[in-house]
This record gives sequence, C-alpha cells and structure tokens, in this order.
Amino acid sequence: MAHKNGSPAPAYQRIRNAIRERIDSGELTSGDAVASERELAKLHQVSLMTARHALAELEREGLVERRRGSGTFVAQPKIHFNKLTGFTEQMASRNLAPRSTILSLTTIDSEHEVSARLGLPATTRLLTVKRLRQAANEPFALETCYLSAEDFADVARAPLERGSLFALLERDHGLQLAHADEEIDATPADPKTAELLDIPRGAPLLRIRQVIFSTQGKPVLYVIGLYRSDRHTLRIRRFR
Repeated sequence: MAHKNGSPAPAYQRIRNAIRERIDSGELTSGDAVASERELAKLHQVSLMTARHALAELEREGLVERRRGSGTFVAQPKIHFNKLTGFTEQMASRNLAPRSTILSLTTIDSEHEVSARLGLPATTRLLTVKRLRQAANEPFALETCYLSAEDFADVARAPLERGSLFALLERDHGLQLAHADEEIDATPADPKTAELLDIPRGAPLLRIRQVIFSTQGKPVLYVIGLYRSDRHTLRIRRFR
C-alpha cells in the first residue's frame, strides 16, 4: 500500500495492515497468537523497533493484546464509539455475526422525560424495545430504544432479532440519521443486568443515553445503552 503521494507506506504500517487483514478475514480469531516481534522482524526484514511499533499500533486499535511473558494475541472484539453506527454495523465491520434477543416490546404512555427528549407531548404513546445484543457467542450490551408508537408502528412487527433498527428507519421511513447528543457515565451492574451480560454484580458498565436526530434536525430515537466496559472503548479527540 502506498501513500497518496505515491511513496511506499512505512514498514510498520505494512506489517500492521497485513496482520489486520488476517484478523478481518477471520484467518486469525480471538485468542490466536500473533507472530512475535522477532518473528515479524525476520519475516519482513525490518528492525525489532519497527516490528514493535506495528504491534503497538494494533494494540492501540484494540485488535491485539500483549501479555507479558506470553506473547501477543488477537484481542476479544470491542466496539469503538467513534461514529454513529448501530450494533449490527459495528459487528459487520469486525466480520462478526450480530444477534439480538428481544427481552420486551411494549407500548407505554407514561415516560414523560423520554417524550420530552424526543420533543413529543408528555402523554405520547412510545414503543419501547429492550434488546440483549450479542456477538462472538457472548453478550455485549443491553439496549432500550424508545420511539413514537404512532409514527413507527411497523417497528413492532420487524425482525429485530436479526435486523438493524437504524437500517429499518432509513429504508422503510426514508429517514437519514445524522447525529446523536449523548450523555455518558459509569454505573454498576445490578443483579438482573449482571446475569444478562454474564458479568459479576456491581461490575462497571458504560451507560450511554442518546437522542438520535435525523438530517432534518428532528429527534427520532432515544436509546439507553448499558455496555460491558471490557468490550467497549470510547475514544475522544480533545483540542487545546
């Protein structure tokens, strides 16, 4: 791979990309050993420093983990919250098959705070979808989505165990999702949530409350997500 100006990519990038392609293709999966610095240096005819740099880049991206005295291994899959994408899209980008279990699908009219966040009258009937999100044979997150029951009645009949809610809204309702306003904090797992996510009681969860807007600036969806902190990272670029 070459840079845009036609010059060859640095050696560490070529090594990083080669390993990333093996992970993306499924040739290397979670827990598999990755070649050591010495093996990579010999294979690619580079210095140990260059090989070390390549592995450090992959570790920073969350693709591998380096265990002192044992070596480098493909990391368990993680979700990186650096773009407004749905769970289905996130898993597809990692070549993982997403799966959802619908825990409840109800219509309510007493969530005044949620209605206000969606810019709706307080007594608006809301469709509430609570799903356990899974991939790689393990639970990743517990998500509760709220949206207008009148505007999106068909969602209740959609195959949300396998499909993407984002895709459904864009395909069947002609919506284009633009951005989300988010509140992010940490919260301990209560006994029921811990059981569903297969983590100890009181384990830290990343809680994200999102109001998701269309390109017309209209709030469409309110989501409360409880995410396993060992399977999710939040990257923020700060400017001075």
